[in-house]
Amino acid sequence: MKFLQDIFDKLEPNFKKGGKYESLFYLWEAQRTFIFTPKTTAPPRGAQIRDAIDLKRMMFTVVIALIPCLLFGIWNTGHMHYLSAGQEVGHLDKFLYGLWLVLPIVLVSYISGGLIEVAFALLRKHPVTEGFLVTGMLIPLVVPATIPLWQVAVGTIFSVVLAKEIFGGVGMNILNVALTARAFLFFAYPTEISGSEVWIATGEEVVQGYSGATALGIAAEVGTGENQIPVLEAFSNAFAPDLYSMKSMFIGTIPGSIGETSTLMCLIGAIILLITGVGSWRIMLSMLVGGVAMGLILNGFGSNEFLKLPFYYHLVMGGFAFGLVYMATDPVTAAQTQTGKWIYGFFCGFFAILIRVLNPAYPEGVMLAILLMNVFAPLIDYYVVGANKKRRLKRATV
Repeated sequence: MKFLQDIFDKLEPNFKKGGKYESLFYLWEAQRTFIFTPKTTAPPRGAQIRDAIDLKRMMFTVVIALIPCLLFGIWNTGHMHYLSAGQEVGHLDKFLYGLWLVLPIVLVSYISGGLIEVAFALLRKHPVTEGFLVTGMLIPLVVPATIPLWQVAVGTIFSVVLAKEIFGGVGMNILNVALTARAFLFFAYPTEISGSEVWIATGEEVVQGYSGATALGIAAEVGTGENQIPVLEAFSNAFAPDLYSMKSMFIGTIPGSIGETSTLMCLIGAIILLITGVGSWRIMLSMLVGGVAMGLILNGFGSNEFLKLPFYYHLVMGGFAFGLVYMATDPVTAAQTQTGKWIYGFFCGFFAILIRVLNPAYPEGVMLAILLMNVFAPLIDYYVVGANKKRRLKRATV
């Protein structure tokens, strides 16, 4: 790496003040700090917090935690393709087919969003931050593999501009950027992001009896008069035994968005985030409790079979686990106070199951629940801080 360092040192004067490419300094700095540790350090005087973690390392940690979901999602995309076509192939063939579909989505997400980030950095004359490293990976994982690439670009640009840059950039946004992109695509292009066909990813004729519907989609379409578990089991056919079983939904070998199907991979990612201290265990645990609580309430007072679907099924269906681990824990859009995190996480899970079951037009409620709580997170912190001030004032003796 010494020769590369020498090249950067030689070219650096051209991008500093007075240099030939002074206007491109922040673009240059972004490339250098992406490869090498920044030269800037805290001054020796005064009180300073020194830690090995910084924004770049935090973002890279989240990206690493997303890799299990990405790799499994690539394989599962190929798995669903060959399953729907009635073909038996090896795991490598499934992975390569999935890679052929998923990799362009990832590249389009990073390129389109990255260009917007660079444009705003040059316009505002501030450094290009690493915040989009995570967003650029999250967006491909919450969409189907069949989504047109131009829609990925439009959704990414929309979310980066209107959910992030318009508020001031990294650390200033109110809404989760990746979920904003998902919401925009869902409401702007519903046929390309919902329904049974979008999860199959095949241009071939689908074998008779195969359904590409998600487990939540099946439960919503069946209605409220039939027991949901036998219905899910009935949708499994000779080509996919136990397709919608509890085991399959936990492992992730089911139709769905690229990175959301596997609860197991989400758990691996959660372990990485918790060990490194990047993810909030309070939000994860409280969202789990909130989801279980809503599920138990519906089981206890539900008047039809859909409401009586066992609560633990909700934890492995749809994007609940993915939202719990990667979306609700976003340190920018989540609550900041310790007590606030408990409240915020609980209602994320609570409303996710409530919307999922009671809204027949939208069988997945995780996205809307987290976006709703993103809006309320500052208000939660406001009242938590206010209550803390009141308690401290009561203890004051002066």
